[in-house]
Amino acid sequence: MSATSPLLAALGAQRLLPVLRSPDVPAAVARVTGLVEAGCRAVELTTSTPDWHLALAACRDALGDGPLLGVGTVTTADQAVAAIDAGAAFLVSPYPAPAVRAVAAERGTVFIEGGFTPAEVADAASRGPAKVFPAHVGGPRFLSSLRAVLPHAVLIPTGGIAVDEAPAYLAAGALAVGIGSGLPDDHAALARVFGGA
Repeated sequence: MSATSPLLAALGAQRLLPVLRSPDVPAAVARVTGLVEAGCRAVELTTSTPDWHLALAACRDALGDGPLLGVGTVTTADQAVAAIDAGAAFLVSPYPAPAVRAVAAERGTVFIEGGFTPAEVADAASRGPAKVFPAHVGGPRFLSSLRAVLPHAVLIPTGGIAVDEAPAYLAAGALAVGIGSGLPDDHAALARVFGGA
């Protein structure tokens, strides 16, 4: 699990994982830069962003290796290879993705594999952090039930969770909560969320 330690440390500190679906490359770079300047240490870009691999590479060029930039909604081996080649520090899938798992293992890249049923989540959690998706369907009580049978699992619920709902998921045992929308645009407000200057 040592490869996941920097990511887990970052997520444990910031408690929210921004999941970005930007309309284009410049918007993605601007949003990631704003988040990092506000103190965010880990950000997930998704493959639903047009030219997402170019966006990730541009973010890497602009920000260097400091922030942990990952790619989400990775469901194929080709996407996994492209993400890693563009500088992804971690990969995320919305559901079990053996092809992505194989590439991540071969390349030594952290993979947060998605699942919803207890069996899927337990399987993903046996290898590393697990994404619980779509988390809003079960809510915090479902997450709490998963924690009861998977007490050592590292769980990151994502999907349909508003920023003000995140504390309930954290109280139910989430390491961090994936947030796809609703984060403030204002730098000062973002800094209050992520502890930046």
